Amino acid sequence: MAAVLLALTGLLVKVAISASAAVPATPAGWSLVWSDDFNGSANTLPSSSNWIVDTGHAYPGGPGNWGTGEIQNYTSSTSNLSLDGAGNLRITPLRSASGEWTSARVETRRADFKPADGRVLRIESRIQMPNVTGDAALGYWPAFWALGAPYRGNYWNWPGIGEFDIMENVNGINSVWGVLHCGVNPGGPCNETSGLAANRACPGSTCQAAYHSYRFEWDRSVSPNQLRWYVDGQQFHSVNQSQFDAATWSNMTGHAGYFLLLNVAMGGAFPNALAGQTPTAATVPGRPMMVDYVAVWQSGTTTSPTPTVTPTVPPGGVDARSTIQAERYQAQSGTIVETTTDTGGGQNIGAISNGDWLRFDGVNFGSEAARQFRARVASGAAAAVSGLVQVRLDSPTGAVIGDFALANTGGWQSWRTVPANITGVTGTHTVYLTFSSGQPADFVNVNWLTFSTA
Repeated sequence: MAAVLLALTGLLVKVAISASAAVPATPAGWSLVWSDDFNGSANTLPSSSNWIVDTGHAYPGGPGNWGTGEIQNYTSSTSNLSLDGAGNLRITPLRSASGEWTSARVETRRADFKPADGRVLRIESRIQMPNVTGDAALGYWPAFWALGAPYRGNYWNWPGIGEFDIMENVNGINSVWGVLHCGVNPGGPCNETSGLAANRACPGSTCQAAYHSYRFEWDRSVSPNQLRWYVDGQQFHSVNQSQFDAATWSNMTGHAGYFLLLNVAMGGAFPNALAGQTPTAATVPGRPMMVDYVAVWQSGTTTSPTPTVTPTVPPGGVDARSTIQAERYQAQSGTIVETTTDTGGGQNIGAISNGDWLRFDGVNFGSEAARQFRARVASGAAAAVSGLVQVRLDSPTGAVIGDFALANTGGWQSWRTVPANITGVTGTHTVYLTFSSGQPADFVNVNWLTFSTA
């Protein structure tokens, strides 16, 4: 994707035939972080709450042909990208009468997929690759992959920010490639532009003739940390932290996390490397990649984008002038709990973006009005991404009684205490922290909050 992103352009799609399956049940000891089952009316686009549709031949200001030499024009047309009405996403490359190829590429709005310290993150999709082989398949390049969050808005920092190619395939070959891209280009610890790769045939039916599950695991529960690739539950590739210098590993894993991508490219460095210039006159258009679901799980903790409830407030409520730990909310929407490196350790609330909120019940302001709010916050948001941290009383849509703006502080664990004046408050209230931004990307982490008279 980046300047010389040879590894692949990613895509998830599945055959609309009768192979739809629900997102698998969450295994014991794991929690569901995020998923999309691609349910919806036929010939409609996937959820705009979950996915960004990329269009054209490049990101604005980014390398041409998506950095890989692919030739197709990505569109938002339902001819190239649509739900099939049976629980699948369909990405279909097409060729016009004039010879122009079009296709589709989507990426998750969330760019914070990352395991907490001591946890394992599992990213999985069930996909049928385009059902085409031989000369008719030359140039087809389907992929399911992930890019480091700092790539958004930069587009020239690849491969240092990291790329995990969970499923990559070219030219209709019965094989799945798993690839890691990192470090510098060319060369470096990830042997760019090729990356650190392994491949194998799909178990049982070919990759093109049937659905298979493709999984990537990022394991922070072991030392050294590990990255692992699977097809139908069978591991075929792995790398570990000890293979890299500290700076390379930190650049790849120390940021906010990753966003996921699904795409079908046509032509470009990878298919051309195996078959010469592609696509050719023999390449057949119209063979879709079918995606049944995409899901992300984490071991041993609960992280959910939907409101969740935690234990009730202790008798007497919470003193507004105490340090209220953000993770002690009574309900939330859209956030996660993660380990913090801030002074005192413990946990912070992360993955916060526009529309998310935290609820704190029984906050007692007493009879002397509190007129200032302070919060311990950090941000690793990309350039031009910022937002407001707002205080509301008794309703997440109530009047804002005070707020402050926040942009990048130097990193998701680069903490500062920010004050804001508020309308005077007395008595006991439910306090909502709400978050507002003009961009969909995460923009703030919160460790704690407190109120004072001045």
